[in-house]
Amino acid sequence: MTALGDPAQHFWITRSVARCMGISFTEAMAAGDLSAADYAGIVTACRACDHVTECQAWLATQSARTATPPEFCPNRRVLTELTH
Repeated sequence: MTALGDPAQHFWITRSVARCMGISFTEAMAAGDLSAADYAGIVTACRACDHVTECQAWLATQSARTATPPEFCPNRRVLTELTH
């Protein structure tokens, strides 16, 4: 079993990837598109991901809104669904 990464670091990584996609978790929750439990699950899935360095590098290269997160993102499906 993989140890979970730092909660604060992965909270910010998750928010940053979402922001690159034009997603506001606050707005998604207010609209009923995302529950608090789902949001916690997204952060936990990020914490279990082994691609932190690659994700940070991906974030560093984003200069404009993107439609999809990196291929390796464990939250790829749910984040993509939140853009629709």
